[in-house]
Amino acid sequence: MEIQVLQGILIPFIGTSLGAAMVFFLRKQISDGLQKVLTGFAAGVMVAASFWSLLQPALDSSEEMGKLSFIPAAVGFIIGIGFLLLLDVVTPHMHMDQQVEGPKSGLKRTTKLILAVTLHNIPEGMAVGVVYAGWLSGKSDISAAAALALALGIAIQNFPEGAIVSMPLRAEGMSKGKTFWYGVLSGIVEPIAAALTIVAASAVVPILPYLLSFAAGAMMYVVVEELIPEMSEGKHSNIGTIAFAIGFALMMILDVALG
Repeated sequence: MEIQVLQGILIPFIGTSLGAAMVFFLRKQISDGLQKVLTGFAAGVMVAASFWSLLQPALDSSEEMGKLSFIPAAVGFIIGIGFLLLLDVVTPHMHMDQQVEGPKSGLKRTTKLILAVTLHNIPEGMAVGVVYAGWLSGKSDISAAAALALALGIAIQNFPEGAIVSMPLRAEGMSKGKTFWYGVLSGIVEPIAAALTIVAASAVVPILPYLLSFAAGAMMYVVVEELIPEMSEGKHSNIGTIAFAIGFALMMILDVALG
């Protein structure tokens, strides 16, 4: 069982690392069209995962509350949004469109880019961790297969995300080797966040529905705040919308088929 959990929380990290390795095979810049496709796909996967793998289990786990079963899911979701909003405000970082956010600092542009990606990876790691915690608790409808489905889905969307991160770093003049390792390091926060979430959920099992929806809220913040604007900006944004639909459908299929 421990091996299954370890494998599950490492799978998304492997996806990020493989995506970062694309710096060795791609040109310095990713075209706007390809970036819209990759961003839209990642957004679709995250939206589907937020509902099918996190919010739905949170609602199901609170059924004994009757008509008030929505409370843990709603409260956790709002707190998750607020948590990522707080991190967004207090952490100096730079989005892919070169827009700098957070408090002023003397950090390099490349460092701010890495911090932006690290912020994205925290909720993804928490999502995987809390689903595995639900399976380990035995007090939810979450199966090992459902947890694996989420880990695979996050890993699939982490692959293009890893590439999206590495290429701007390369364009900033960083060597391919350094770019790859920074991409890998930005993803290491995922298994760490997953492990910490498993420990927290195991210690306080009744808060599991809140943690599930908290992770959903944090992921949705990333989607609405950054991924959707990036896939929609400029001309010919339809390609991003199509990629979103494909990502959503793929994650839904994974969750239903494996869950």
